[in-house]
Amino acid sequence: MAFQSGNHIITGLNGESMAAAYLQEKGYTILSRNYRYKRAEIDIIAEKPGLLVFVEVKTRTSDKFGFPEEAVTMKKQELILAAAEEFILQKGWEQDIRFDIISITLSNPPELHHIEDAFY
Repeated sequence: MAFQSGNHIITGLNGESMAAAYLQEKGYTILSRNYRYKRAEIDIIAEKPGLLVFVEVKTRTSDKFGFPEEAVTMKKQELILAAAEEFILQKGWEQDIRFDIISITLSNPPELHHIEDAFY
């Protein structure tokens, strides 16, 4: 069981690194990775001038059990929203925000799908 859990963590970390590199290539500045607030975690918080983006990264080794983005449940969205609100308050952010999902399937080659404005 621990071995499976370890693989799951490694898969997630690989996906988050790929997503961060992708965002940087697109001109975003990474402000935080794995930001935690209470029971919530935001995988990546990135910024472009005037825009703060909260990114949930979902990575799978295949789409055998569905697309990665389908794993972002309403409960997960609520947790991300609460953590984002806290981050905004801490930073005093007063400009636009957006919630994105980056879905990664580790096929050969890996497939990355960036869903902007995935939820509110």
